[in-house]
Amino acid sequence: MSNILSELDNQILTITLNRPEKYNSFTEPMAIELQKALEDATSENVRCVILKAEGNAFCAGQDLPEVVERAKTTGYKLSDTVRTTYNPIIRAIRNLGKPVICAVQGTAAGAGANIAFACDITIASKNAFFLQAFSKIGLIPDSAGTFFLPRLTGFARTNAMYLLDEKISADKAVEIGLIYKTTELDDLMSEVLSIAEKLSKMPTKGFALYKEAINQTFDNSLEQQLTLEANLQSEAGSTHDYKEGVAAFLEKREPKYTGK
Repeated sequence: MSNILSELDNQILTITLNRPEKYNSFTEPMAIELQKALEDATSENVRCVILKAEGNAFCAGQDLPEVVERAKTTGYKLSDTVRTTYNPIIRAIRNLGKPVICAVQGTAAGAGANIAFACDITIASKNAFFLQAFSKIGLIPDSAGTFFLPRLTGFARTNAMYLLDEKISADKAVEIGLIYKTTELDDLMSEVLSIAEKLSKMPTKGFALYKEAINQTFDNSLEQQLTLEANLQSEAGSTHDYKEGVAAFLEKREPKYTGK
């Protein structure tokens, strides 16, 4: 059985973590399957991506028995797993020119939590909670945990989440800016699908340019970001979606966007 399931429907690609008996913890083969699914999401047939999981947990992070076994191999280092398993996933999510919505139904720990935080919109059920889970085994946050957490919620809260292994409820995650919103568990996927359907009908080429800008905002000076905005706005203004949006406004009709 595949560790990652993919289904394309109405230009929405749903990617499902499918290792519920192991709380969707990652092995390297599972990570490579997810990387391939995210690569497939670059197709013109895809306008929006949903990332979700089977079972009671969203993702428990790394499958520790795998790295213990790999450590028996001469020359293996944990950095090998970080570089081949998690870094490509984070890059793929952030560089994908389409919105990625993450549906967190249960526990999201370690890399599982940080993958959720890397998505464009993250919605969690009220049953869910987030946990870094690195400090208790002497590791540091990976999967861009040290990048996104301070930017989303500040140093004080990031320090507590890591150093104290603080468990964050879904409601608390909304309050401190880690995720977008919460729903009841039974309503989670209908809420996520409703948002995905809305986004897939919008000018998604503009979304790609927006992600390019937002990805650089913490590295650029104000002047650099103003220049980047001007350049990307010029590119956005030459798209079919922009022209269609303006024409629809002037003609008082609903626009028909193509993502081009």
